[in-house]
Amino acid sequence: MQKQIILKNRPSGTPTHENFGVVQAPIGKPAKGEVLIRTLYISVDPYLRGRMNDTKSYIPPFKLNEVIKSGVVGQVTESQSDLFQKGDFVLGSLGWQEYSIAGEKSVRKIDPNLAPVSAYLSVLGMTGLTAYFGLLDIGKPKEGETVVVSGAAGAVGSIVGQIAKIKGARVVGIAGSDEKVKFLTDELGFDAAINYNSEDIGSSLQDACPDGIDVYFENVGGVIADSVFPLLNNFARIPVCGAISSYNNAEADIGPRVQTYLIKTSSLMQGFTVGNYTPRFSEGIKALAEWLTTGKLKYEETITEGFDNTIDAFLDLFKGANLGKALVKVAEIE
Repeated sequence: MQKQIILKNRPSGTPTHENFGVVQAPIGKPAKGEVLIRTLYISVDPYLRGRMNDTKSYIPPFKLNEVIKSGVVGQVTESQSDLFQKGDFVLGSLGWQEYSIAGEKSVRKIDPNLAPVSAYLSVLGMTGLTAYFGLLDIGKPKEGETVVVSGAAGAVGSIVGQIAKIKGARVVGIAGSDEKVKFLTDELGFDAAINYNSEDIGSSLQDACPDGIDVYFENVGGVIADSVFPLLNNFARIPVCGAISSYNNAEADIGPRVQTYLIKTSSLMQGFTVGNYTPRFSEGIKALAEWLTTGKLKYEETITEGFDNTIDAFLDLFKGANLGKALVKVAEIE
C-alpha cells in the first residue's frame, strides 16, 4: 500500500488542509509497456491552484477525489518496457503519491550525470524552460536594455534574470524580503532589487530604472504591475507568465487599465504557457544545460522533506516562503 493526496473539495480563496485528503491505495504492478516508479521529488507550483477551480483554462481542472498531479522525478523499480530498466531516473506528470505506474511514452529518461535529478524539476525542467522561452521568444532582451522581473526570487523569475544578464541586459528584480533581495544581487548578479513589502514600489522602480523599462517579465500582477506600466519605454515587451497575487482572490481582480500605456508606448503584452513551446523543449534544455555546466547559470531549491509535508509545501507558495524552486523530497535515491 501507499499514500496518495487527493483534492477533497475546491478551495474558496487561499487553499487549506481541509481541501485535501490523504488516502491509502495499492501500489499495483506494471503491465506490458509500463513501468513502476518510486517517487523521489514532487514539484509544487503556483499554477496548480488554478487547476483546483472548476473553470475553463489552458489545462483541465483536477477532479474531486482524484490524485493531484504535477511534475515528478522518480526511479524505475520495475519495468515491463523495452525503453526502461530498473534504476533509470525518469521525469513525468505524475500523482502526489509514493509510487506511480506509467506508460512508457508518458515519462522520459533523465541523465543524473548532467545535473542532480531534482534540477529536472527546476532549472532543466518546466520552470527553466518557462523562463527561457518566455524571456527570449516574447521579451527579446537586447544588450543594454532594462529588464524588470517580478517574483524574481522564485523558480521562474530567478532564471529569467540570469538569462537576461547573459544577454547583456540591466536587470532589476522585485521580491518580498530583504533576504531575497540580497540573494538576487549578491548571488545571482542582478543589478538592483526591490523589496515590495518594505519599499514604495513606484518610487523604488523609478530609482532603479532611470532609463525606463524595456522588458517586464510578469509573474505577479496586482499593484506591482500597476507600478511598472508608467515606466514602459517605447516598444517594450511584457511576457505574462503568472499573476500569483490574484490566484486566491474570491472576487474579480480589478486595477488600473493597461490599454492606454500599451498604446502610448506601442508595447507588446503577451500571455503564454510553457506548453506552447513543447516542440522546442530540446533547444531550451540544451541551452540551459550549457549555461549551467559553464557556471553562467545558478539555481536554488527550497526542499521540504517527507511526503507527509507535501500539502504544507504547496500552501507555503502563497506565503512567499520559497527561494527558487519549491520541491518535496519523498525518498532517497537507491
